[in-house]
Amino acid sequence: MEDILHYIWKFRLFQKGLKTTTGQPVEVIDVGLPNTNEGPDFFNAKIKIGDKIWAGNVEIHKSSDQWVKHKHDVNKNYNSVILHIVEKANCEVYNESGQPVMQCEITYPEHILENYDFLIHSNTDIPCCNYIGSMPSFHINSWMNTLLIERLERKSKHIQELLERYNNSWEDVFYVILSRNFGFGLNSDSFERLALSLPLKYIRKQGDNLIQIEALLFGQSGMLDNLKVNDDYYSLLQKEYAFLKNKYELNPLESYVFKSLRTRPTAFPQIRIAQLAALLHSSHGLFSKITACDDVGRIRLMFHVNASEYWQTHYAFGVSSERKVKYLGDASLDIILINTVAPILFIYGRTIDSEIHCERALRFLEILKPERNSITKRFEKLKMPLNNAADSQAMIQLKREYCEPRKCLFCRVGHQLLTS
Repeated sequence: MEDILHYIWKFRLFQKGLKTTTGQPVEVIDVGLPNTNEGPDFFNAKIKIGDKIWAGNVEIHKSSDQWVKHKHDVNKNYNSVILHIVEKANCEVYNESGQPVMQCEITYPEHILENYDFLIHSNTDIPCCNYIGSMPSFHINSWMNTLLIERLERKSKHIQELLERYNNSWEDVFYVILSRNFGFGLNSDSFERLALSLPLKYIRKQGDNLIQIEALLFGQSGMLDNLKVNDDYYSLLQKEYAFLKNKYELNPLESYVFKSLRTRPTAFPQIRIAQLAALLHSSHGLFSKITACDDVGRIRLMFHVNASEYWQTHYAFGVSSERKVKYLGDASLDIILINTVAPILFIYGRTIDSEIHCERALRFLEILKPERNSITKRFEKLKMPLNNAADSQAMIQLKREYCEPRKCLFCRVGHQLLTS
């Protein structure tokens, strides 16, 4: 309940004519800045109480007795509070110095609480689903742009952690992020674990030897432990990996971490590993090439790789199938560009203070086709614009970071609904 009171205070949705519990008129000059850390809820507020202007902090509770319940009366951090905002004043309160704290009962339009209850307790996955489609396009477009930046920045935390791990080597970080996205959701964590267990420097040392690169990737994935496979290619990979494993002192993963259930054969982890091996074999210094290229079409061609000859007639080791080329499909290419190239370009630009790279990442997302998944299809049914990958990324951010955790108070759509 305090969340809605914070919201009402922050956006000045309270009704006029506020008074302290002692009857003095209250004029809010500045509500202050929200505090997300320990201490009063709003810093640096400016409030006229009676004929005197006060500058300081504001604390908000549903009722006065929560002041003592939260032990603010024995915490020096709350000695700077100039006004205690409450919905119901049921007792007097004092700060740690023993001084009385002025209080004010806040009042607000009834429809705000009604709309808030509706959003928070809605049974639908998108609480504002009956409203969002009718929201003015200006507000929607502005919010979508903000959501896109939020999504790109959300990915920066993981990339920053990897940069620390690899001593600011962008090539190594790109290799890990790229590998992760070759897992295409179902196997993303497993593919990232694979990359973390197999440093890029070892792959580079194999130079132009595709067999050895495949041996490293398949061996580290634990897929070369099956002694029942009677296949010359498989035996060759086993032999190569046994030598490289000893040379680099590698510890392979367990193969069971890679999942194939309810997956199309062309998306089996074996095929994805073979495609990743082909990409790493054909494109050395991939990150440097991407940062130097401003044409998304040319970058797309860098990822247009085909698995090696063996995989043209196999989906798994030792089981022949009808010949079929194993290029990355258009949809898969788009996913790699959306989730690997654009984010790392944007974060790289932010890190080195290069607007060129940031703008290039955003432009790529505006050019690429939107992702088609359960989230984007849901919003599309609600008449939300879905013109490109920038839109689909914004929708994913909206659904996961606002709708699912019910953060309607922090969403611009929720704000419009609450105040309408």
